[in-house]
Amino acid sequence: MEVQGKVKMIGETQTFGNNGFRKREIVVTTEEQYPQHIMVEFVQDKTDLLNNFQVGQAVKISINLRGREWVNPQGETKYFNSIQGWRIENLQQQPPAGMPPVPPADAFEPVNDLKEEDHDDLPF
Repeated sequence: MEVQGKVKMIGETQTFGNNGFRKREIVVTTEEQYPQHIMVEFVQDKTDLLNNFQVGQAVKISINLRGREWVNPQGETKYFNSIQGWRIENLQQQPPAGMPPVPPADAFEPVNDLKEEDHDDLPF
C-alpha cells in the first residue's frame, strides 16, 4: 500500500529499551477534498530514509499496516494498529539525469518582425 501527500512534520529518531529499538515518525497530509494527516513510523535502519526529506515536499510512502493484541492487567483485550513505512520517494519534478535544465520562458525574446510571407519549413 502507499500514501501520497506533502510532508507536514518529520520527527527526531527515538531510541527505546536496552536493545536500542529505534523509531522515527513522519506526518504526510494527503491532497484530496478532505485532506488527512497520516502519521507513518519508520523503525530500526529505515529511520535513516527520512534524512533527505523536508517539510513541504511531495512524497509517496510505501507502507505496511501492523496490528497487535494486548491484554491489560484487568484481563481486557485491546487492539492497536500502526502504519509502518519501508520506502519513501520524492515526487517533486526533477529533470532526468544528464538532461540540461530548461531555461525559464522569459529567457527567450519574442519575435516582433515575423512576416506571413517568410518561408516556413514546418510540415504542417
